[in-house]
Amino acid sequence: MHALPDPDSQPQFYDSVPGKRLIAWVVDSAITFVLCLGAVLATAFVGLFIWPLLFLVLGFAYRVVTIASGSATWGMRFAGIELRDTTGARLDLGQAVAHTAGYTISVGIPILQVISVVMMLTGRRGQGLTDSVLGTVALNRRALF
Repeated sequence: MHALPDPDSQPQFYDSVPGKRLIAWVVDSAITFVLCLGAVLATAFVGLFIWPLLFLVLGFAYRVVTIASGSATWGMRFAGIELRDTTGARLDLGQAVAHTAGYTISVGIPILQVISVVMMLTGRRGQGLTDSVLGTVALNRRALF
């Protein structure tokens, strides 16, 4: 039994969430890019030699820290959504690590990312692959208050 809002009787929690997740992803990718540029400058351009690793590590850390501290990345906050677990609670540090690990794996394996996007667009709760495995869901923040 889920403590999450029912998408049929409380659709305001799920309205436009897949589109907002796309906006959040773009914002978060831009933030990660800027963090990486800062790291490249701080390392006197040595970071360019490990750019993919730098992007992976800084992106992972950024997502974990922001999700653990407010159940949403800065991009999600900008887009007006946040993650909740099956009980309706905000994600803690362990859940933030698990969610970010699932996201990272799905980005690294393109077919998983496609499956995840299709699931977000067609599922009743708009959950991606990682959300389905962990029981998390993205909800509109304004509907939570």
